[in-house]
Amino acid sequence: CLAKAVDHEMEEKVEEISVGAVILAPGFNTYDPANLKLYGYGRLKNVVTSLEFERILSASGPFQGHLVRPFDHKEPKKIAWLQCVGSRDINRAAHSYCSSVCCMYAIKQAIIAKEHAHYDLETAIFYMDMRTYGKDFERYYEKAKNEKNVRFVRCRVHSLEADSDENVLVRYFDEDGILKEELYDMVVLSVGMEASKEAIDLCRRLGVELNEHNFVSSKSITPSRTSRDGIFVCGAYCEPKDIPASVMEASAAAGLAGSLLSDVRNTLTRQKDIMPEKDVKGEPPRIGVFVCNCGINIGGVANVKEVMEYAKGLPFVVHAEENLFTCSQDTQEKMKQVIAEKGINRVIVASCSPRTHEPLFQETIREAGLNPYLFEMANIRDQGTWVHMSEPRKATEKAKDLVRMAVSKAALLEPLYKVDLPVKKASLVIGGGLAGMEAALGFAENGIETYLVEMEDDLGGVATKLRTTWDGSPIQSHLRGLKTKVKSNPLIKLFLNAKVVNTGGIPGDFKSTIRFKDGEEFKEEVITHGVTVIATGGHEYKPKEFGYGQDPRVLTHLEFDEVLGKGNGAISNARNIVFIQCVGSRNSEFPYCSKVCCTHTMENAIEIKTLNRNANVYVLYRDIRTYGFREDLFMKARKLGVVFSKYELEDPPEVNVKDGSVFVTFKDHILNEELKISADYVVLASGIRPNPNKELFELFKVPVNADGFLVEAHPKLRPVDFASDGIFMAGLAHYPKPVEETIAQAKASVSRAMTILSKDFITVGGVVAEVFDPTKCARCLTCVRSCPYGVPYVKEGHAHIDKALCHGCGVCASECPAKIITLRHFTDEQLIAKAVALSMKD
Repeated sequence: CLAKAVDHEMEEKVEEISVGAVILAPGFNTYDPANLKLYGYGRLKNVVTSLEFERILSASGPFQGHLVRPFDHKEPKKIAWLQCVGSRDINRAAHSYCSSVCCMYAIKQAIIAKEHAHYDLETAIFYMDMRTYGKDFERYYEKAKNEKNVRFVRCRVHSLEADSDENVLVRYFDEDGILKEELYDMVVLSVGMEASKEAIDLCRRLGVELNEHNFVSSKSITPSRTSRDGIFVCGAYCEPKDIPASVMEASAAAGLAGSLLSDVRNTLTRQKDIMPEKDVKGEPPRIGVFVCNCGINIGGVANVKEVMEYAKGLPFVVHAEENLFTCSQDTQEKMKQVIAEKGINRVIVASCSPRTHEPLFQETIREAGLNPYLFEMANIRDQGTWVHMSEPRKATEKAKDLVRMAVSKAALLEPLYKVDLPVKKASLVIGGGLAGMEAALGFAENGIETYLVEMEDDLGGVATKLRTTWDGSPIQSHLRGLKTKVKSNPLIKLFLNAKVVNTGGIPGDFKSTIRFKDGEEFKEEVITHGVTVIATGGHEYKPKEFGYGQDPRVLTHLEFDEVLGKGNGAISNARNIVFIQCVGSRNSEFPYCSKVCCTHTMENAIEIKTLNRNANVYVLYRDIRTYGFREDLFMKARKLGVVFSKYELEDPPEVNVKDGSVFVTFKDHILNEELKISADYVVLASGIRPNPNKELFELFKVPVNADGFLVEAHPKLRPVDFASDGIFMAGLAHYPKPVEETIAQAKASVSRAMTILSKDFITVGGVVAEVFDPTKCARCLTCVRSCPYGVPYVKEGHAHIDKALCHGCGVCASECPAKIITLRHFTDEQLIAKAVALSMKD
């Protein structure tokens, strides 16, 4: 270890801490494919796991991102991905469940591999069902097929063998049952997730129940909760899942813990002593430059010492030094001492990315008595050594250029300040469905006054039509309990037959107008609130295809649920029931998967076979997408005799009503013959659509995608936030999802909102745009139109920019034709100085 951080003589210590809640996030292990001899892992030299392939593609990996075979470092011309390795396999891997993420990461790897290769790389993915069920996943799948020429082969792999050149021969049975062979330079095993032995042992010691798969047992209507009160869980240890779902669950678990501890919030906080800020106005710039080796990331390519010596000769630089890791605690303390000893009033760190490390260094110089904005970073790693990994001279020269540019800007830096604005401790939740009620109660549990607005005359939304979750939890009794709690909670003010007609303000202090029906009259009430959660829900698609509306025996899923719920003997007398999947989903008009339909079909098919063993149940599908533990439902349905027949988008089944009978005609992919069934019921697995709320979304200036679903700030890092601060989302308005994910997202939105509401003040300002000469404003509205967050507005004859809403992107400053808008910390003068410095070669 270059930083000498490892102490081999360190002894074990046992520390006891007192806490009010525990969150389990032990993660997962990847399945070891060495247990499956047919794949030859460990025996065949060019068979790697998906995790190993990630490292091959990584710029910081063993081959610096160059696509080569690990065995002989040759560039592969053909790569195959084999799916479901260690998943969906009770015969060999002992894991019946689907690991949920493998299909998407295989597609991602295939696309990235093609981008890394400077030649025509052939890629193929061997799969059983392509499970691209997440938001925009289906589009990514179609892009891989149609634009990137990734080949998809539906099959089951038989075995792998090596030829004399260590290429890999893949043997598989195609859809017609014919054994085929294909030769590949390299094979990637898409390994699944499994619980680690350490995590299993931890849960047993904590007394937390595990399910049959050794993951934490958690009910759909109480996601993130374990069998023990006060212990919560998130991430893949609940169930295999991807990053967006894991991050969302992490927020939900944190929110549940926060609700539990809301009465004692801030009782253990400590005030941090900070050195008074030094006034540097009028002082000439005294710049300190700290150049980082970053282990081998920078020092392994560029000549760091040469860069440091070069910095010493630049104008205003009074100190320059190199460090192994500038971000280490020791170097941070040393930096403070140097600032004090040499009277440094501007600091530059030449290292990695400001996206990850700028806040750390800003905090360091603030503790040394400097304004945090008297700091600049030169990204000599991302923009230098990573770009020129095999060109040390170029990397060194570019590092010098970047440092020289940073010095030129730093000389012009000025202190910037933020201001504190009071936070209104109230929330507005729009939508009274499952997500909205869970969010409203979540706020109330945190002691927050909440306004819940529902446009219908009752609460519940589409959930009122659901009977059970996939794991058998009753939904209607849960909904009744939520309604009672919402209506009886003194902190929740409920508006039915209502809508929000106006809103404005800043995060922490919004003002909205609610129009609601009171008897026969409509009234309006103006409320103030610190945050908003939009949970306007969705609805079931009413098909135009497959004979829907021509006969009462052709039903949607929710309509068929009513038939099952009545229990009037209709099912016990039925002979043939046909389910048709992907109705109104995964087509050119609606190119997304509705996520819940396959599981819903399995539930109903199992119930039908339970009620009537002699009934013939047919499921006509394109891909079965029973992800996670829902795969067990798929397996159970097959065991009960449910017949599955695949169809293609180009050749869908036909439903005809003739002579009082309903006929379904389709081509069976195994028999390769056309079959015709006289059906007692035809159940259409129709997709989910977002409820139309164009006016509301425009009012709050929140974006929607091409399908009409709300767009989050970042799908992985901020999955419940909007780009506009203080506004959050939950439920079907975001994307189709099952009950447990809807509840988790609602709890996550509360958790994220509480990061604002738990404070007495919100801090605004710093790097924000400012209209510095309003007299020259032409009122052209260019800034208003160009701002992606809708912040600028014209009032009193000129543009205004609210620093509490400004995100500091700088678009308005760059677009303003009169050049009267400036972005603090990135002024024209500062940026021009950097550009001039770049042109001033020695």
